[in-house]
Amino acid sequence: MYSNGKFKIMTCLCILAALIVFSVHLFAQESKDTVAHEAGFYYTVQKGDTLWDLSDRFSDSPWRWPELWSENRQITNPHLVYPGERIRIYHGKGIDTFVSKNVGTDRPIKNETVKKTHYYSPINSIGFIRKKPVTPQGIIFKVKDDKELISAGDLVYVRQKGGDPLLIGRKYTVYRTLRPVVDQKTKTPIGTQHYLTGVVEITKKEPGFALGRVVQSYRSIAINDLLMPYEKRSPRIALTESIKGLNGKIISAEENVNNIGDETIAFIDKGSKDGVTSGQSYSIYYQERDKNGMETKKNSLLSPVVYGTLLVLHTEQTTSTVLVIRTEQSIQPGATICSPME
Repeated sequence: MYSNGKFKIMTCLCILAALIVFSVHLFAQESKDTVAHEAGFYYTVQKGDTLWDLSDRFSDSPWRWPELWSENRQITNPHLVYPGERIRIYHGKGIDTFVSKNVGTDRPIKNETVKKTHYYSPINSIGFIRKKPVTPQGIIFKVKDDKELISAGDLVYVRQKGGDPLLIGRKYTVYRTLRPVVDQKTKTPIGTQHYLTGVVEITKKEPGFALGRVVQSYRSIAINDLLMPYEKRSPRIALTESIKGLNGKIISAEENVNNIGDETIAFIDKGSKDGVTSGQSYSIYYQERDKNGMETKKNSLLSPVVYGTLLVLHTEQTTSTVLVIRTEQSIQPGATICSPME
C-alpha cells in the first residue's frame, strides 16, 4: 500500500500526464489556413514627380526609391520619369494565417469557419462610379504659397460648398468627378466616376472659408478638387462566396487606360442591387462563335475561355470597384465577366 504522501504524488503525476495528452490532442486538431497576399497599385506620374518623391509619399522614406525602381523595369533611367507614365507602387508581400479548432470531443466535428482575407493596403485610395454624384461639402480654391503641385503637408484653403458645415479636426476625402460614364454599346448613362486624390484635415475656420492640412496624398491634388466626409476602410478584404449566375462586363479602368493588366483597379457594371459584395471574386472570359465545319448559316457558341480573375473591393448600388488579381492577356473595357466556373 502507498503512504498518503506517495499517493498524492502519484495522483498529481497522473493528472499532469492527462493534461499533456489533452493539450497534444487539441494541438493535433488545429487546422491552419494560410493566404498569401501581395499589395500594390498603379500610379500615373504627374508633372514634377520623381522616384525619390514617390517613395517618400507612398513608403514613408525617400531612400527606398531603388525598391520602387526594381518593381518598374520599364524605367530605364531612375532619374527620369515622365507625366502620363504608369508605375507600380509596391507595398510588399505577406501571409495571413488563420486557425480553426475542434474542441471538447474526440469525434470529428465540422471545423469552425476559416475566414480568408486578401490584404490590399491602398484600399482608401480607390474611387468608385455612382449613378448620382456625391454632394460635396467643400472645394479647394487656393494652396498656401501658390504651389503648382499640392501634396502631403501643404496648407489649403477650402470654401464651404454644401451639405453639413466643415468641422475643425475632421478629416475629409479629397476627390474630383470625371466626365459621366456611358455604356459603349447602348450609350446609356452608367454614372459618374469619383477619383480620389487625398485626405485633408480642417485645422481652422475663418469667415467664408476654412484652412486645412493635406495629411495624405494618393495622387496630385489640384485646385477645385472637392471634399466629402472621410470614411476609413479596412485593408483586410474578407473573402466571401460569389453569387451564382452573374454575368456582366468591365466598364473601364480607374486610370482610364485601354489595356488593363494585373493589379489594376477597374469598375464593373454590377453592384449591391445585383447581390455583389466586397470580397467576392469573378472570372473574366471570352466566348467565340464558330460553324464547327457544318454547312449552316448560324454560328454556335464555343466553350467559354477564362483568362483572368477579379476581386470586388467596394460596391455601389449599380457598379463595383474591383482589383484584377491575375490575367493571362491584356483586358479591354467591355470585357465580359461571370461567376466562377467550376
